[in-house]
Amino acid sequence: MSEQKKKKYCVDCGGAQVNHTLMYTSILFSSMVEPWTNWMGKIIPEDKLEWIGPILTKILVILHLGNFTKEPNAKDSGRAHVLWEEAIKRGIEMREFHLFGIGNDVFISKYKGEMRFFDVLPRTKNYNPKGLEWMDNKNEMKKHFKKEGIPVANGGVASNKKEALKIFNSLNKPVITKPNIGSRSRHTTTHVSSEEEFIIAYNKAHQLSPWVMIEEELTGYVFRGTLIGKKLIAVLRREPAYVIGDGIHNIKDLINIENKNPLRNGSIFHQLSLDEEAVKELKHWNRNEDTIPKKDEIVTLGQKTSRAVGGGITDMTDVVHKDNKEMLEKIAEVLDDPLIGVDFIMDDVSISWKNQPRSGVIECNSAPFIDLHHYPLIGKPHNVAGALWDIIYPESKIK
Repeated sequence: MSEQKKKKYCVDCGGAQVNHTLMYTSILFSSMVEPWTNWMGKIIPEDKLEWIGPILTKILVILHLGNFTKEPNAKDSGRAHVLWEEAIKRGIEMREFHLFGIGNDVFISKYKGEMRFFDVLPRTKNYNPKGLEWMDNKNEMKKHFKKEGIPVANGGVASNKKEALKIFNSLNKPVITKPNIGSRSRHTTTHVSSEEEFIIAYNKAHQLSPWVMIEEELTGYVFRGTLIGKKLIAVLRREPAYVIGDGIHNIKDLINIENKNPLRNGSIFHQLSLDEEAVKELKHWNRNEDTIPKKDEIVTLGQKTSRAVGGGITDMTDVVHKDNKEMLEKIAEVLDDPLIGVDFIMDDVSISWKNQPRSGVIECNSAPFIDLHHYPLIGKPHNVAGALWDIIYPESKIK
């Protein structure tokens, strides 16, 4: 049984497993229906969904095709849990709709008679939906940001190997490949320098998406900045699995020591391992499990930052350089959206991006995992769910 489960596990998906065929088909189908949904959006404006949504879900409940729950369950995401917990503190009534008893992330909230209907996370009434049309599309995002002087990596999108190789050969190496639409580092390959490596990396990304993003690899850590109401609320550093040298123990021993950390034995952060990804990363830096790192030397064990594959989170909000804060808040203005998660890469968030030439924004998220800020591995938590409810129901603000 365990052997059977092992075969189904996709190393390239990491801790965020998805059905490859379903994901590929979903992205392809979305691209086909997008012109129609945009057209329908003009007929049924966003503000109309505020009353159409509740009516539709009520009809589905009457027909016994759906049901409502009044508290979070184990299948809900971490972002839903923190949003719900904060709602309870403020006296905001929140219900989740389940289609056929299984669908999640469709909610109705109510506070002092004001009702909101939303998918995943709420936005302010009468917000501009234009930014949502391209926010999650990495290639469209790059085009818009380049025009505005926001730093992004050079690169492009390809739908076949001939196009992909043309882009690859035009870029400075190493490069990174990833599905053009998607998140959580699924089927993303880093440190690609040769054509042979590139073809393998392209095929991996193409498993999940008809279109593959190829871009120059930026250097540094992946940071997440979350903006609420166009203001930067919190910044965290998303770290791949790593250990810190003490000048005495080898990498294998350091992994065993870190795995005794109580936070890595709970439900949020996971154990480190010397898997195929870790061995590849160590080899890239001319290391192996027997290498003894210097004192305070950071040794990465992969590039994926998901907590499910050993990634860590350090809060960096208090040390963000003013230029970086201004750059992130400019993104909120360009997108004209009240809720954005921005992923960007740089060596040090306390130094201006202008002085870090291989830094830049890699993607934006319209439904960011705000719970990441609530539960860092290192540093202080930030109540992003509270900041979000502050702009949805200002009168609910806890003083």
